[in-house]
Amino acid sequence: MSLPHWLREHVQVTDQAQEESEYIGNILNFPRGRTDQRADDGGQSALDLVYQAAELVSGMQEEARRRETRAQTLCRSAVEKLRLAERRVEAAETALSFSESRLSSAETRLAAAELRAKNAETKARELDKALSRIEEAIRTKLLGETQNFYDQERGAAAV
Repeated sequence: MSLPHWLREHVQVTDQAQEESEYIGNILNFPRGRTDQRADDGGQSALDLVYQAAELVSGMQEEARRRETRAQTLCRSAVEKLRLAERRVEAAETALSFSESRLSSAETRLAAAELRAKNAETKARELDKALSRIEEAIRTKLLGETQNFYDQERGAAAV
Protein backbone atom coordinates (compact mmCIF):
# COMPACT_ATOMS: atom_id res chain seq x y z
CA MET A 1 0.00 0.00 0.00
CA SER A 2 1.44 3.31 -0.95
CA LEU A 3 0.88 6.20 1.40
CA PRO A 4 0.42 9.78 0.30
CA HIS A 5 3.54 11.88 0.81
CA TRP A 6 1.98 14.09 3.50
CA LEU A 7 1.07 10.99 5.55
CA ARG A 8 4.42 9.32 5.01
CA GLU A 9 6.09 12.16 6.81
CA HIS A 10 4.05 11.61 9.98
CA VAL A 11 3.78 7.80 10.10
CA GLN A 12 6.47 5.23 9.78
CA VAL A 13 5.30 2.00 8.17
CA THR A 14 7.22 -1.21 8.70
CA ASP A 15 7.78 -3.67 5.90
CA GLN A 16 5.51 -6.20 7.64
CA ALA A 17 2.59 -3.73 7.88
CA GLN A 18 3.17 -2.83 4.25
CA GLU A 19 2.87 -6.52 3.22
CA GLU A 20 -0.27 -7.11 5.36
CA SER A 21 -2.05 -4.16 3.83
CA GLU A 22 -1.44 -5.51 0.33
CA TYR A 23 -3.41 -8.72 1.14
CA ILE A 24 -6.57 -6.95 2.19
CA GLY A 25 -9.01 -7.41 -0.72
CA ASN A 26 -12.38 -6.54 0.76
CA ILE A 27 -11.93 -2.82 0.74
CA LEU A 28 -14.36 -0.64 -1.13
CA ASN A 29 -12.58 2.16 -2.89
CA PHE A 30 -14.53 5.37 -3.07
CA PRO A 31 -13.59 8.02 -5.60
CA ARG A 32 -10.98 10.27 -4.10
CA GLY A 33 -10.39 13.88 -4.73
CA ARG A 34 -7.10 15.54 -4.38
CA THR A 35 -5.54 15.04 -0.97
CA ASP A 36 -5.15 18.69 -0.27
CA GLN A 37 -8.86 19.28 -1.04
CA ARG A 38 -9.91 16.56 1.39
CA ALA A 39 -8.12 18.16 4.23
CA ASP A 40 -9.77 21.50 3.54
CA ASP A 41 -13.38 20.42 2.86
CA GLY A 42 -14.25 19.71 6.49
CA GLY A 43 -15.76 16.26 5.87
CA GLN A 44 -17.85 17.34 2.88
CA SER A 45 -16.45 14.49 0.78
CA ALA A 46 -17.51 11.96 3.39
CA LEU A 47 -20.94 13.54 3.56
CA ASP A 48 -21.20 13.42 -0.24
CA LEU A 49 -20.32 9.74 -0.16
CA VAL A 50 -22.97 9.13 2.49
CA TYR A 51 -25.55 10.90 0.30
CA GLN A 52 -24.47 8.88 -2.73
CA ALA A 53 -24.75 5.66 -0.73
CA ALA A 54 -28.18 6.71 0.54
CA GLU A 55 -29.35 7.43 -3.02
CA LEU A 56 -28.03 4.06 -4.13
CA VAL A 57 -29.82 2.26 -1.29
CA SER A 58 -32.99 4.24 -1.98
CA GLY A 59 -32.85 3.25 -5.65
CA MET A 60 -32.37 -0.39 -4.69
CA GLN A 61 -35.32 -0.22 -2.30
CA GLU A 62 -37.51 1.36 -4.97
CA GLU A 63 -36.53 -1.36 -7.45
CA ALA A 64 -37.29 -4.00 -4.81
CA ARG A 65 -40.72 -2.42 -4.21
CA ARG A 66 -41.45 -2.41 -7.95
CA ARG A 67 -40.45 -6.05 -8.24
CA GLU A 68 -42.50 -7.00 -5.20
CA THR A 69 -45.53 -5.16 -6.60
CA ARG A 70 -45.08 -6.93 -9.93
CA ALA A 71 -44.74 -10.30 -8.19
CA GLN A 72 -47.91 -9.64 -6.16
CA THR A 73 -49.76 -8.65 -9.34
CA LEU A 74 -48.62 -11.82 -11.07
CA CYS A 75 -49.66 -13.91 -8.04
CA ARG A 76 -53.12 -12.31 -7.94
CA SER A 77 -53.52 -12.89 -11.66
CA ALA A 78 -52.45 -16.53 -11.31
CA VAL A 79 -54.84 -17.07 -8.40
CA GLU A 80 -57.72 -15.52 -10.38
CA LYS A 81 -56.92 -17.70 -13.39
CA LEU A 82 -56.82 -20.74 -11.10
CA ARG A 83 -60.21 -19.86 -9.61
CA LEU A 84 -61.66 -19.38 -13.08
CA ALA A 85 -60.26 -22.74 -14.17
CA GLU A 86 -61.71 -24.40 -11.05
CA ARG A 87 -65.14 -22.91 -11.82
CA ARG A 88 -64.90 -24.19 -15.39
CA VAL A 89 -63.94 -27.66 -14.15
CA GLU A 90 -66.88 -27.64 -11.72
CA ALA A 91 -69.23 -26.58 -14.52
CA ALA A 92 -67.87 -29.33 -16.77
CA GLU A 93 -68.28 -31.90 -13.99
CA THR A 94 -71.85 -30.75 -13.40
CA ALA A 95 -72.62 -30.98 -17.12
CA LEU A 96 -71.04 -34.44 -17.27
CA SER A 97 -73.07 -35.60 -14.28
CA PHE A 98 -76.26 -34.24 -15.84
CA SER A 99 -75.45 -35.93 -19.16
CA GLU A 100 -74.73 -39.23 -17.43
CA SER A 101 -78.02 -38.95 -15.56
CA ARG A 102 -79.92 -38.30 -18.80
CA LEU A 103 -78.13 -41.19 -20.49
CA SER A 104 -79.03 -43.52 -17.63
CA SER A 105 -82.64 -42.37 -17.82
CA ALA A 106 -82.70 -42.90 -21.59
CA GLU A 107 -81.22 -46.38 -21.17
CA THR A 108 -83.90 -47.22 -18.62
CA ARG A 109 -86.64 -45.96 -20.96
CA LEU A 110 -85.12 -47.92 -23.85
CA ALA A 111 -85.06 -51.13 -21.81
CA ALA A 112 -88.70 -50.56 -20.85
CA ALA A 113 -89.63 -49.90 -24.48
CA GLU A 114 -87.84 -53.08 -25.60
CA LEU A 115 -89.73 -55.08 -22.97
CA ARG A 116 -93.02 -53.56 -24.11
CA ALA A 117 -92.15 -54.39 -27.74
CA LYS A 118 -91.39 -58.01 -26.83
CA ASN A 119 -94.63 -58.24 -24.88
CA ALA A 120 -96.51 -56.70 -27.82
CA GLU A 121 -94.92 -59.21 -30.24
CA THR A 122 -95.84 -62.09 -27.94
CA LYS A 123 -99.38 -60.81 -27.64
CA ALA A 124 -99.58 -60.27 -31.42
CA ARG A 125 -98.54 -63.93 -31.99
CA GLU A 126 -101.10 -65.08 -29.45
CA LEU A 127 -103.78 -62.95 -31.10
CA ASP A 128 -102.75 -64.24 -34.52
CA LYS A 129 -103.10 -67.82 -33.25
CA ALA A 130 -106.44 -66.96 -31.66
CA LEU A 131 -107.61 -65.38 -34.92
CA SER A 132 -106.54 -68.48 -36.82
CA ARG A 133 -108.51 -70.65 -34.39
CA ILE A 134 -111.55 -68.38 -34.77
CA GLU A 135 -111.32 -68.56 -38.57
CA GLU A 136 -111.03 -72.32 -38.35
CA ALA A 137 -114.00 -72.47 -36.01
CA ILE A 138 -116.04 -70.28 -38.34
CA ARG A 139 -115.21 -72.50 -41.29
CA THR A 140 -115.96 -75.72 -39.49
CA LYS A 141 -118.99 -74.84 -37.49
CA LEU A 142 -120.69 -72.22 -39.53
CA LEU A 143 -119.78 -73.09 -43.07
CA GLY A 144 -119.15 -76.79 -42.84
CA GLU A 145 -116.04 -76.51 -44.94
CA THR A 146 -114.12 -79.05 -43.00
CA GLN A 147 -115.38 -81.97 -45.03
CA ASN A 148 -114.76 -80.20 -48.29
CA PHE A 149 -111.39 -79.07 -47.12
CA TYR A 150 -110.39 -82.60 -46.14
CA ASP A 151 -111.82 -84.01 -49.33
CA GLN A 152 -109.84 -81.56 -51.40
CA GLU A 153 -106.67 -82.46 -49.59
CA ARG A 154 -107.24 -86.18 -50.18
CA GLY A 155 -107.98 -85.59 -53.83
CA ALA A 156 -104.83 -83.55 -54.27
CA ALA A 157 -102.80 -86.28 -52.58
CA ALA A 158 -104.26 -88.94 -54.88
CA VAL A 159 -103.40 -87.12 -58.02
